[in-house]
Order: sequence, then structure tokens, then C-alpha cells
Amino acid sequence: MARVKRAVNSRKNHKKVLKAAKGYYGGKSRLFKTANESVIRALRNAYVGRRLKKRDFRSLWIARINAATRINDLSYSKFMNGMKLANIDINRKMLSEIAINDPKAFADLVEVAKSHISK
Repeated sequence: MARVKRAVNSRKNHKKVLKAAKGYYGGKSRLFKTANESVIRALRNAYVGRRLKKRDFRSLWIARINAATRINDLSYSKFMNGMKLANIDINRKMLSEIAINDPKAFADLVEVAKSHISK
């Protein structure tokens, strides 16, 4: 069996990692071992951050909807329950946009939700 020499592949891997670590402080951008650790950590944090962003935006939309519903004398939970009972299926992102950009239309939605809660 032929002997495998890894110089080319190692060099390629090291260059790839050091390029990804460009801009890191000190040895983290120059030394392969510390750069590799930093890049792995950075990639993991980026992965986690992409998931956290979804949670953050959902909570932002809920806060906006809650503020808009309370202006119209209703709580968020009762509003969402009324929307469900009225078979109005609008996602929270769109509801928050409506609340910000068209308060009159949002007030109409709140009235519809109120009418279905009281039944």
C-alpha cells in the first residue's frame, strides 16, 4: 500500500482556518491551533444565534401586538383567542406590521376579536 503524505491537505486546511480567523485578536488569527478553536466556537455561536434571532423577533412581534391591543382595551391573549374563534389566520409578523402601519385596520381586527369573545 502506498504511503500517504498529508502536507498539501494540511496546508489547505490550515489556510482555510486562518482565513476564517482573519481579524481575530492576537494569536487567534495567526496560530492554527488557537485559530481553529476560535473558528469552531464562532461557527457554533453563529448557528445558535440564527435560532435565537427567530425567538427574538417573535417576542418583538408579540410585544408590539400586545401594546396595540391594550390601546384598544384588550389583552394580547384575549385578542389572539378572539382571532382564533373568528377563524382569522394572520401570523404575528403581519399583525405587528398592521399595528404599526395601519392602526385603524388593527382596531377593526380588535373589534372583530372582541365580538367573537363575547359570544
